[in-house]
Amino acid sequence: MLSFHLHKSPIIMTLQIYNTTKREIPEQMLEQAVVMVLKNEGFAVESIVGVYCGNKMMQRINREFLQHDYPTDTITFRYNKGRDIDGEFYISLDVVKDNAARFTADFQHELLRVTFHSALHLIGYDDQSPDERKLMQEKEAHYLTLFSAENS
Repeated sequence: MLSFHLHKSPIIMTLQIYNTTKREIPEQMLEQAVVMVLKNEGFAVESIVGVYCGNKMMQRINREFLQHDYPTDTITFRYNKGRDIDGEFYISLDVVKDNAARFTADFQHELLRVTFHSALHLIGYDDQSPDERKLMQEKEAHYLTLFSAENS
């Protein structure tokens, strides 16, 4: 677990990343990705927990909260309104791996894309309609390019 503390007097803001699997993931890079989206979209971290898990946990969360009996790539929960984000997201590393293979993408690239996707959900973007999906995909592509440029 990594904790990223942003100091804004008198509140300490945190972003925590948890990996419940045995697979190694670049936790610091994933934190940077979440912070990049929030900052560029005019939001800040109040308290965000990101959980990278397997299909079993993801399916259980889907069943309990969304009445879907199957795993998805990500689920996000936002607990407040306003510009300081309080929420959590779950990402299934199993689904990320499957999607990377299906779209012939690198695992880390797909992991980063889904992390951007989760951050976008936290700040209010949705992907229920074709137009919303298109906008979300454009935002994901933008942040993938921006992140790559800033980290090369």
